[in-house]
Parts: sequence; structure tokens; C-alpha cells
Amino acid sequence: MSFTIAIDGPAGAGKSTIAKKAAKKLDFLYMDTGAMYRAMALYLIRNNIYENNEKDIKKACEKADIRIAYEDGVQQIYLNGENVNTFIRTEEVGNMASKSSVNRDIRLKLVELQRKTAAQENVIMDGRDIGSYVLPNADLKIFLTADIKVRVQRRYEEILNKGLKCNPEEIEKDLKERDERDRNREFAPLIQAEDAVLINTSYMTIDEVVEEIIRLART
Repeated sequence: MSFTIAIDGPAGAGKSTIAKKAAKKLDFLYMDTGAMYRAMALYLIRNNIYENNEKDIKKACEKADIRIAYEDGVQQIYLNGENVNTFIRTEEVGNMASKSSVNRDIRLKLVELQRKTAAQENVIMDGRDIGSYVLPNADLKIFLTADIKVRVQRRYEEILNKGLKCNPEEIEKDLKERDERDRNREFAPLIQAEDAVLINTSYMTIDEVVEEIIRLART
């Protein structure tokens, strides 16, 4: 019987970093659902398909083969046989993923794969709608959040650490737009599930949040 932990929250709340660390400590499989949406977004960009072109997106869902593999304990994302881990972390792909993820066909395609994995493994899965839609019966649900200024600073430092230039004002504008899209999309919006534990990470270290999640999982 598998044990599943669902972690939801807005961009910049620290979901992926925290989920990866918690998964390692618990010896669970970490599943980065955002990477799957980014892989789909990369396919759309490469094929010049806009986020509002529902007809072409439906066809793209049939042609884009997205597969997850774990190599040396690290999640790898394959798009039609190509490892695209190094291509999916750009701002362009992130913005397209945010816009295109509201599409019902894309969400249904990827949710099927996510649920199949969770049924077979002890999993920590993070995203926007994991506890509310993807895994409504998860054993533990966490909703991570943080003040917008804290999220902006985290994203700013993350981009700088990659050797890229960025503007904090633009980052804040982008995060607020993503929040608006995620919370108001018609299908599976970003919400805190009724039985989710709220954790505000604004003034917590990564390790403190990880330890709290582990404590909750073992309670």
C-alpha cells in the first residue's frame, strides 16, 4: 500500500526544493509535476503553438510523449525520447507552462500519468492542484505559501545563481500574474484543500519546513 504526500502552493513558495529534500529523507519518490507541464510547454513553443489554440493543443497532446525516468535518484523528463531537463527551466518555458496548463486536454493527459505513479510508489508530489484534484485521497496534504516579497526575493536569487540577469519588479509582476491565472482557471484551480495543513514558509528555513512535513507524515 503506497503512502502519498501532496504539496501545493503558489510559485516561489519553495515547493520543489522542500519536496525533494523531504522525499530523500523519507526514501519516497519525488515527482515534480511542474516539470511535466514545462515539458509540454516546451513542445508547444518548439512547434509554434500558442496557449489559446485549443485545436492544435489537442493534437499536440496526442503527439507529445512525456515520460518520467529516475536515473541515479534524479528525476529526468523525456519529451519524445529526448531528455529535456536542461531546456525546461527558462522563464519563457515557465510562462508558457503557466498559460497552457489551464488547458483541459493538457491537464487530463498529465494527471493520468501522475495518478498511475502514485498508485504504485510512496510518493511526494508537488504542484498547484495535487491535493484538491490530482490526489484527492492523499495520506497527507500540505499547502505551502509565503509572502509575495519573500517569493520574489527567492526567485530573484535563483535566477542570479544561474548566471542570468533579472529585474525584481518584473519577477513580482510575473508571479502575481501566475497567481491570478492559477487561482482563477476554470479547471482544477490553485486552492487549499479543506484537509490540507497550511505552512507559511516566509520565516522558516528549508530544513525547518522539511522537518515539519516529516513530523506530520509520521504522526
